[in-house]
Amino acid sequence: MSATLLDPPPHISPPTALHLSQQAPLVLASSPASSLPWPISLLTSSETPETWSIHENLLLACLRTGDDRSARQVLDRMVARFGDENERVMALRGLYEEAVARDKGSLEKVLKEYETTIKDDPTNMPIRKRHIALLRSLGRPTDAIAALTYLVDSSPTDAEAWAELADLYASQNLLPQAIYSLEEVLLITPNAWNIHARIGELLYLSAISNGEGGASYKGLAEAMRRFCRSVELNDGYLRGFYGLKLTTSRLLTLQVPKRNDSSAEDLPLPPVTTIEKLNELATTKLAEIVRRGSAKESGWGGYEEAELIAARELLNRDGANVVR
Repeated sequence: MSATLLDPPPHISPPTALHLSQQAPLVLASSPASSLPWPISLLTSSETPETWSIHENLLLACLRTGDDRSARQVLDRMVARFGDENERVMALRGLYEEAVARDKGSLEKVLKEYETTIKDDPTNMPIRKRHIALLRSLGRPTDAIAALTYLVDSSPTDAEAWAELADLYASQNLLPQAIYSLEEVLLITPNAWNIHARIGELLYLSAISNGEGGASYKGLAEAMRRFCRSVELNDGYLRGFYGLKLTTSRLLTLQVPKRNDSSAEDLPLPPVTTIEKLNELATTKLAEIVRRGSAKESGWGGYEEAELIAARELLNRDGANVVR
């Protein structure tokens, strides 16, 4: 199914963004212009509730492809429609200013404008998030973490903010804090298979940094459990099976720690036979995903080429024969 401005894919490739941005002349020429507030405007024009979702997605696509002129026209129309004080429009205007900034000085100016807005209205969450994103892009992760910590304290059920905080912690190699933040995400969205897999990845990184002792084995075992939960929730999730293959292969090369190395609070370590079966399952499923995803079979789309290449290399490295 081709991407549309009303329902674009979550991760837009450059060709798709270009395709969407090229629809700007048609949208700008055909969209209604009304000075009445929504939903009263629906009675006097052809405006629909989807009209402004299309405008917002068009604005983002134009900014991605460098069509600043069309982006400005879309933004002006949204400002005229919803006003300067609308929080969502304020964030989109800030995003536009970031995109057209020519140097670091211009970005610092936008940052100060964000800080002024936050000072006047601390509850403006869209501007707070743009402020954090800009701090990160300016190479100020410590300030971004501090701002995000304040945000999640104010809005503890914001899964997006917790996930961003986890990513920032991971970028600074603060793995325990990153894992804690992702656990908070799971309290809000317990069936998010990608978050289970991401926790598995961080646990894997933490475990291999501990050498080859009992702590490493237990960390890998917990990572394996996380990947198992991920693929249980989505049996076509490549990253989940990739992580499961990686952790089980590593576990099979390590010596099982003695029972007294585990505390009473730890989950029991998985038997070697279970690890072998999970490794075989991950190998089989990865091989199928690589074969059918590379062939672009119906129902097997959505995998990025880089992911398929990485999975193929992992299988080849482990001595698996992938059917091409």
